[in-house]
Formats: sequence, C-alpha cells, structure tokens
Amino acid sequence: MSLKDINDRLKAAEARAGRAPGSVTLIAVSKVQPVERVRDVLAQGQRVFGENRVQEAQGRWPSLMQTHDGISLHLIGPLQTNKTRAAMEMFDAIHSVDRLKLAETIARIADEIGTCPDLFVQVNTGAEPQKAGVLPDDTDGLVRQIRDLSLPLKGLMCIPPVDQEPAAHFELLQALAARNGLEGLSMGMSDDFETAIAHGATHVRVGSAIFGERVYQG
Repeated sequence: MSLKDINDRLKAAEARAGRAPGSVTLIAVSKVQPVERVRDVLAQGQRVFGENRVQEAQGRWPSLMQTHDGISLHLIGPLQTNKTRAAMEMFDAIHSVDRLKLAETIARIADEIGTCPDLFVQVNTGAEPQKAGVLPDDTDGLVRQIRDLSLPLKGLMCIPPVDQEPAAHFELLQALAARNGLEGLSMGMSDDFETAIAHGATHVRVGSAIFGERVYQG
C-alpha cells in the first residue's frame, strides 16, 4: 500500500458517501515509525501527521519542520496533564481530551500562551476499561464543560474495540456529535477508514497502510 493508494481510496469513499471532495482529512499516523519512512511520506506530499506521545513528537518533528513547510501535527494518544503545555506548543490538534481536569489545564495554559490547538473529545464507545475516553453517557456533560471554558472544541474521536464491527461505533459517535452540534468526527484507521467516511468521518487516522507495519523495540 502507498500514500497514493490510500488517497485514491479516500477520494472514492468520499464520492460513494456523497461527500464533497476534500471533506475528509487524512492523518498519517507516524508513531513508532522510522524517520526515513516519515521523510519518504513527506516527500510524497503528505503534511498532516498523527503522533501518540508528546515525547516522541518532540524528538522527531522540530528538525523535520525546519526542512518541510506546512506540517500539521495531531496528538491522537492519551495526554497526561503534566505534558499539556508541551503538547499545546507542539500540536495543531489534540484528539484525546477525555476529562474535565485536562480541559481545565488546557484552558489555563491557553490563557497564558494566547493560543490553543483544536480539540476533540475522545469517547470510549465500547466502554472498554483499559481504554481512555469519556463514556458515551457522560459525553454531553463533558462537551458542555469544555464549552463553558471557551475552548476550541471541534468534534469527537473514537477507537472502536478491535473485536467488534466498527460501523456501530461510528454511528454512535456520529449521533453524539450531531446531538451536541459538533461537526468534527475523528474516526477510522487503516482497516476501516472507508466505513468511517461512510458514517461522516472528517478525520481518518491511517498508519500501517501508509508506512508499513510498525517495528516496536522490545
């Protein structure tokens, strides 16, 4: 698979769903990928990337940003409160806001630095105990609290359980977003991004289908 293949499939999925061309943002998930692969994808024209960890992004992206214009970084992994300032200085969007304490920390730092990334609330649609995210029943309340803090909330994010049909989770996220007047839907990965687009995804997070399988250091 290549970046061109994924972009072609994304455009076809937009068309099948009756979506406007370019209405879905492809986030190339570069977490744990060797920098050579990232440079190759940059050379092919990709500029929106997703990282799971603040520290990894800090080690990788400052030098790449010096040699490539227009890079937009999205944090898609869990964010510890003590890494909030670093995340806000590094990323253009944070997809993993899942608790009031984190939102309050973001609001305080935003007041100090005068800027704030776009925010997405992560929803644990499968109510999985090991997974981050606010429960579906608590989503409306957290959205309300974030809006009360005057933060730039753009939408919702989910990661469906690996052993379940993702479409039902995408439908749930879409319904929660619509109920709260939110347009952004960050959902869909390498194996299911076309299904996510059919259910209204505005951001899809594709890693291994672009870069190849990740090599984790043991």
